[in-house]
Amino acid sequence: MKLKQKLAINYIRARLRILAIVSPDKAARKALDIFCTPFQRNRKKPSAIFEKGEKLSFQLEGITVRGHRWRPHQASSANLKRVLIVHGFESASVNFEGYIGGLLKKGYEVLAFDAPAHGQSGGKRITLPLYAEMIRSVCDQYGPVQSFIGHSFGGSALSLFLESTPQDADTKIALVAPAVEMTAAIDGFFAQLQLGDELRPGFDQRIEEMGGHPPSWFSIRRALYNIRATVLWVQDEDDLITPLRDTEGVREDRHPNLRFRITKGLGHRRIYRDPEVMREILEFL
Repeated sequence: MKLKQKLAINYIRARLRILAIVSPDKAARKALDIFCTPFQRNRKKPSAIFEKGEKLSFQLEGITVRGHRWRPHQASSANLKRVLIVHGFESASVNFEGYIGGLLKKGYEVLAFDAPAHGQSGGKRITLPLYAEMIRSVCDQYGPVQSFIGHSFGGSALSLFLESTPQDADTKIALVAPAVEMTAAIDGFFAQLQLGDELRPGFDQRIEEMGGHPPSWFSIRRALYNIRATVLWVQDEDDLITPLRDTEGVREDRHPNLRFRITKGLGHRRIYRDPEVMREILEFL
């Protein structure tokens, strides 16, 4: 963690502790606002391949969502396959540049968008329902989409979208180190900011008010029972953000349409850039 982030966290922690003394409800609401706000926005300069892509944008709840589309050469629109790349929290579509060339060679039209409050898109906050709605908008406007790559928080949003849309075994999903349970993410957030248990009921209640469901509902394990697509799940043993232990329940469920690939030494972010992982995902799709 960078010094700037550490100072910001210390400042936020102090403010929330003071606010909790005055009003636990207001502190819980403020904590949720922080939970939904990225600490930093990925401003990585796009590589040359992004200059070759078609720039796209649309409006979502007053937010400008920006992305790119790449079309393969000599592809017939009648049998065109599409793949959507869905990045993680505090990431951006530019981080997945390594996949675009290989997907184009496979005949895919490639779609990649920055989530609200990320990359080149507008907005200051992101929630799981909003991200899922962004995916839905992309598919409605630029689809149909037959295949998906989702990393981390993007994998969670992808599962939320997919369980409510038609899909079958021909739909392909590559989940890379996805955030399995929102409750685990909240636990980690509370631990990082050292927030007291008295804030948790109000925090969880606010999530239910915003999303229509309690935090436990926002679960890839739960959603998988409604997903018929063919799924490749890539997870690393040394991931500290979305630990391998979080997948134990999913592995116990033994879904016939789901295959796990466990790696070692790649962590949470190197994993999707690893050449062997990239090769396996491209072969899977």
